Amino acid sequence: MSAPENPQFDSLPPSSDPPPLNSEPQTPVPFVVLPFPAPAIAPPPTAPKAGENPVWSGWDVLSILGLTAVTYVLAELFVVPGIFRSIYPHASLTELAQKPALVLLSQLLLYAVMAVFMVMVVVRKHHARFWTAIRWNWPGVAGVSFVGLGVLMLGFDILGRFLPMPKNTPFDQFFDRPFDAYLTAAFAVTLGPLMEELFFRGFLYPVVARRWGAVWGILLTALPFGLMHFFQYGNSWAAVLIVFLVGVVLTMVRAMSKSVASSFLAHVGYNATLMVLTAWATDGFKHMDKAALGLF
Repeated sequence: MSAPENPQFDSLPPSSDPPPLNSEPQTPVPFVVLPFPAPAIAPPPTAPKAGENPVWSGWDVLSILGLTAVTYVLAELFVVPGIFRSIYPHASLTELAQKPALVLLSQLLLYAVMAVFMVMVVVRKHHARFWTAIRWNWPGVAGVSFVGLGVLMLGFDILGRFLPMPKNTPFDQFFDRPFDAYLTAAFAVTLGPLMEELFFRGFLYPVVARRWGAVWGILLTALPFGLMHFFQYGNSWAAVLIVFLVGVVLTMVRAMSKSVASSFLAHVGYNATLMVLTAWATDGFKHMDKAALGLF
């Protein structure tokens, strides 16, 4: 029988799988897992030099200094002379300028403006607590030792005996009368050291130390502190040197104790010792010719 008449002899249907292209065995491709890159870890922040990191900047310090200078000029030229004109209507400007009370009043107004601006910089601009930010840190019972250190700093005045110190300075007029002398002495152991320590050791030192370290911070804080007294002591570089050395010790106290209150107590101890010795030697500031007035 022919094939068309017998379907059982028909060829099998073709396979649906295509024939292999070659007969060689295929090697499986391994599955490779690429490693993930290690997460980037930021380096730890660099610790500020000398352990100082105030919330304010150097520009804030310069702004305080600039405002202080403007206030001083306005007070000396207009505000205080106007007040004294009403008290001494017939006195000339030269006579008014020689009145210690006039200078102290100018200084008081200057300190008031300066204090307000320092508080505004810390509290209003940087939202920090003032006494904490400046590292006031009252030393407690240990403060007695810092006062004693201030007394020992009187040894710097002995150095003045070997330097070309001026015999007469503009500062001498503050002791011409006992009333002016006592007023000056009270100022020298209260507001004077307080405001100087707040600015120089509270604001200036930590900014300089943060950038250049403790050593440069101490030196660059003591230098303007000494120069500030240049005109006060008759343009005497010998007097500036002594005040600079005092400033070095005060700033070292601040740097080592991390406390502006400690340097303030040392400053008070130094000034108070000078005032007490001067008052004792001159019978209560009545005979200033008996005293070799120290510096502060």
